[in-house]
Amino acid sequence: MKSAMLIHPLFDLSGKVAVVTGAASGIGQSTAQQLAAHGARVVVSAPDAAAGEAVAAEIKADWAEGSGDAMAIACDTGDRDQCHSLIDRTISVWGRIDILVCNGADRSDEDAADGMAPDAAWDRTMTAQVRGNLWLTGRACPDMASRKDGAVILIGSADGLRGVPGSSARGMAAAATAQLARDLAVEWGPHNIRANCVAPSLIQPDGAETPAGDPSSVQTMQWTYPMQRLGKAEDVSGAVVALAGPAGAWMSGQTIVIDGGMMAGSGREEG
Repeated sequence: MKSAMLIHPLFDLSGKVAVVTGAASGIGQSTAQQLAAHGARVVVSAPDAAAGEAVAAEIKADWAEGSGDAMAIACDTGDRDQCHSLIDRTISVWGRIDILVCNGADRSDEDAADGMAPDAAWDRTMTAQVRGNLWLTGRACPDMASRKDGAVILIGSADGLRGVPGSSARGMAAAATAQLARDLAVEWGPHNIRANCVAPSLIQPDGAETPAGDPSSVQTMQWTYPMQRLGKAEDVSGAVVALAGPAGAWMSGQTIVIDGGMMAGSGREEG
């Protein structure tokens, strides 16, 4: 069990209820853990019920004497009924939703040689990420509006801001995710609901292109980043915590790129 930490008021999420999808690993898991560490009660959601339960149990064990708490609710973000059930069950059990983190990206990336994804992969990616985000926010935002307070954070990708060979479906889904954050910010802003998109670049260990057994290839990729390293899940979850709490109270409709400076310019070349 971890000892309770002193939380700065700008990052204090005590009393808040957060829902995090895709929370069984990587960015989603780190986000769920950090939200709980900052005082929130967290719904750990993932398609795999057992994996979600394991993360929730770990959070509960870590913060047994703190303010954080967790429960698991299985949800495939590509299924509208499951998305609606996730929101409805959360409200039924904990009475509210204050923070919604949508991390339901599908990483099939089965792109054809011409750069366009086959129909099945395209539909799977667009449904899990774009439609899933619409289903979740459409159900959760009215509850937030009833209290005139809420934060929606959509996890996108830096691939939505640049061309990447072989990633057409993922890139277009990421671009749509950033646009949805802007739309939600305008639509729900009068109800004091803010919506933002966090767009990371390659993150270990979730980056599908990371050659786990090839240190030289990892080093080559690191050289392309001005900060000379690949991202970590914690690099993203820290930004989510800031956006979810008082620190992000007047930030809305933005896409926050977390990429070690890559969009600003490439790092040094190998050699």
